[in-house]
Amino acid sequence: MKIERIRNLLSSVLVAEIVVSTAIGQALPSSFSGKRVKRIVVRNAMVVDGSGKPAAGPLDIYVENDVIKRIVGSPATRPSASNADELVIDATGKYVLPGLINLHGHTQDERAGVPMPVEYVTKMWLACGITTVRDAWADPKILGYRDQINAGTLVGPRLFPYGGFPAADLDTAVQVRQRVRDLKAAGYDGIKLYTMDRDLMAAMLDEAKKQGMRVMHHAGVEESNAWDDIKGGTTSIEHWYGIPDAAIESGRQDFPSTYNYNNEVDRFRYAGRLWREADPEKLSKVLDAMVAANVAWDPTLVIYEASRDLQRAQTNPAFAEYLHPVLADYFRPNPANHGSYFIGWSTTDETFWKENYRIWMKAVYDFEKKGGLIGTGEDAGFIYQMYGFGLIRELELHQEAGFSPLKVIQHATSNGAKILGKEDSLGRIRVGYKADLIVVNGNPLENFKVLYPNGTDEVRDGKVVRGGGIEWTIRDGVPFHVPTLSKEIREMVLNARKGQNREQ
Repeated sequence: MKIERIRNLLSSVLVAEIVVSTAIGQALPSSFSGKRVKRIVVRNAMVVDGSGKPAAGPLDIYVENDVIKRIVGSPATRPSASNADELVIDATGKYVLPGLINLHGHTQDERAGVPMPVEYVTKMWLACGITTVRDAWADPKILGYRDQINAGTLVGPRLFPYGGFPAADLDTAVQVRQRVRDLKAAGYDGIKLYTMDRDLMAAMLDEAKKQGMRVMHHAGVEESNAWDDIKGGTTSIEHWYGIPDAAIESGRQDFPSTYNYNNEVDRFRYAGRLWREADPEKLSKVLDAMVAANVAWDPTLVIYEASRDLQRAQTNPAFAEYLHPVLADYFRPNPANHGSYFIGWSTTDETFWKENYRIWMKAVYDFEKKGGLIGTGEDAGFIYQMYGFGLIRELELHQEAGFSPLKVIQHATSNGAKILGKEDSLGRIRVGYKADLIVVNGNPLENFKVLYPNGTDEVRDGKVVRGGGIEWTIRDGVPFHVPTLSKEIREMVLNARKGQNREQ
């Protein structure tokens, strides 16, 4: 009987291989990875379209070149490919979502001056289902990476580079306005603003509006706060800085006399005590005003999570196979590296940060209840967050903040597209939209962990097995086979570790 079962199993595997070969014209899905095909059919899928509507299916999605052409109920007969320029993906038992949008990414090819392959970053994003990235503070070489991705010579998601806007050497409104025009002429899609005095910030936002450039603002501890974003029309506030500050009675957090903003241990230690000082009534007014002014919020809850539980951050199981050694070195506590501030980090610090998260999450939840627009970003490459993995963890944290899984997916898809000004072409599974899709082995509405490349443990037939993971990420109609991408990433990491060991 055992031999007969083995024969039947081998027979079924052979039949499945023949079906795959017939359907896609090739024996291996990896042969289609990264190559544009004329037509893609995703059949028999449960579809979460990104609008906030419940999942529906089974549905077939027809893609021609880079556009979704038809979405129909699955027919009784299996569609077959007519030639090798057509890919049919059997999504039976799988969920299909729009490609995820990362509103706060960094396309990095080095850490602390040590080279790291940019393909490590861009492939990690695709392996985590990210098809669009807004690059925050993109230097000129990122424009080149964008062009390479568009040309198909670099594997990666669609990039929207936002040029950095430092306050240094910009002393007048004339200089600020010229900087905006220079960024526009250079080909940037928008502006990433950091710290700036109030009058210069007003000039910058006014000129950005004239030039049709969107602005993402990481407010530091500075003269301006969320009221200035509201008045000037900032597109999105990043992280949280400036929002609780605008709701403090004195207008400034109560720092100790020894505080030094440029000392990152000080900076992040006391950032963990900020939200408790915000007056709830004043905060509600700030949130109302943000909604009225159409200022969106990209909270990046994930990037400071290590501050509330350092041990959890340092022992991420995915580090074993996916953490590049250059990034691992950068994460280690080092005053010279931005975000590597865990020197003398204490239980007291974590306790304050846990309270900080409770208040912060409630503010994010209340903001959307008032009608505010929320997106998702990761800010990975810092503070123990890996590219792509960070955005999926961001989804989990949005759920922890009180949002339903359907609403979280909306944050990461159609909301992100709206913040980018691309809501008419991205962020939805809808006819006429760009073909950005992810085919997931499992139900992310039940468990976001099925989106991670390393999957998650599941019980099948009484046994614990590794399941989940994204099978396909389709960006602009180009299919990327995620198991193939993941294997390439793991090999890249392993080879880098071997090379590092040889040097030592």
